[in-house]
Amino acid sequence: MTALAGRSTRFPELAGLVASRVPGRCLPAPFYTDPAIHDADVAGIFARHWIFVATEPEVSEPGDYVTVEIGPYSVIIVRDDDEQIRAWHNVCRHRGARILPEANGSVGNIVCGYHKWTYSPDGVLLSAGEQPPDFDKGCFGLKPVQLRNVAGLIYLCLADDPPADFDEVIPRIEPYLAPHRLEHTKVAAQVDLVEPGNWKLVMENNRECYHCDGHPELLCSFFPTYGYEPDDMPARLQPAFDRFLQADLDLRNACDERGMPHALIEELSGRPTGFRIQREALDGAGESFTRDGRAACQRLLADFDTPRLGRMTMHQQPNVWLHLLSDHAVTFSVLPIAADQTLVRTTWLVHEDAVEGEDYDVAALTDVWRATNEQDRGFVRLAQQGVSSPAYEPGPYSASEYQVEQFCAWYIERMTQFVQS
Repeated sequence: MTALAGRSTRFPELAGLVASRVPGRCLPAPFYTDPAIHDADVAGIFARHWIFVATEPEVSEPGDYVTVEIGPYSVIIVRDDDEQIRAWHNVCRHRGARILPEANGSVGNIVCGYHKWTYSPDGVLLSAGEQPPDFDKGCFGLKPVQLRNVAGLIYLCLADDPPADFDEVIPRIEPYLAPHRLEHTKVAAQVDLVEPGNWKLVMENNRECYHCDGHPELLCSFFPTYGYEPDDMPARLQPAFDRFLQADLDLRNACDERGMPHALIEELSGRPTGFRIQREALDGAGESFTRDGRAACQRLLADFDTPRLGRMTMHQQPNVWLHLLSDHAVTFSVLPIAADQTLVRTTWLVHEDAVEGEDYDVAALTDVWRATNEQDRGFVRLAQQGVSSPAYEPGPYSASEYQVEQFCAWYIERMTQFVQS
């Protein structure tokens, strides 16, 4: 276990705060506002669990790298000369300097800019300048970080002993991801958005559609009935619900014909790697996340023979949601910066042979989620301002917010284990 991940004694008041949480209600304010709780979240959640950080196309060629900041940690993800994707702590073994300060790039070898200690992409120290005759370079390779590549999605775990359940989760989600062949895509666009709120507020906002009338662009492809239970459906939405039932039946038949799984799997609490995955129909033309529902990229992923394959959607604790469509994929990674700041990285992927300007237009491809992300940024800002008020007290969740409750329950379970460690 990493040093930070094991020091739950740094947070003596956390145990009482965790125990005070009332199920079915929002978290107490300090969970969103206290810098000490932010540090505990990094130590107890982000340094102990599998974290989604990148996609395989971001390191498509040998020497390509990205760096990821997780609290005080910085990690290099690089593809080596043998095409293996590896992860290393971004810390020189000489005097600890940050080796690669850039967010991404391409290298032959990994060279520290301070004293030019040089490492191969597979972490071996190649050169250390002037050293005594008995200096053993083999003892000073880069420190590894555990990495898993799941059908083109790259996860890291900073802990020496990662949660074992991830090995059980992978074979359940991989059949949903694999048909889209993300390893044969390329990055069409990537946007980093710093949201002025706690990372848990960002995840909670994503886990409910109670507020979805604030996303007019998104509702062009989402059914207006999304978030309603059939028994609670307003009469005015019955035609849309009937349309959804037919679209859902058509989608299930299309998936069955192509051997693509579509059923809902939902295990959001209990296990360390809680997740929710399924394939769902889209409204409008039913092809993609665009204002008319038509495909945004004419070169379909994986040589699909039809654009009407709905959206394969996945949410995974603690920091990822994504949508894989017939024509493109969009992933979202959430990383904490401070108690009231969170990085949301959105990445759009298209077929590796798709040609910009011919097969797709970047503005059209990214339009819906750029607008939706900005709207969510505003909602998160309002939430952070509200929970920071002395007048705030945790309110009750509605039935449609059950996934928010599941997220908070998962978080409390993990933090309870942390304070007991």
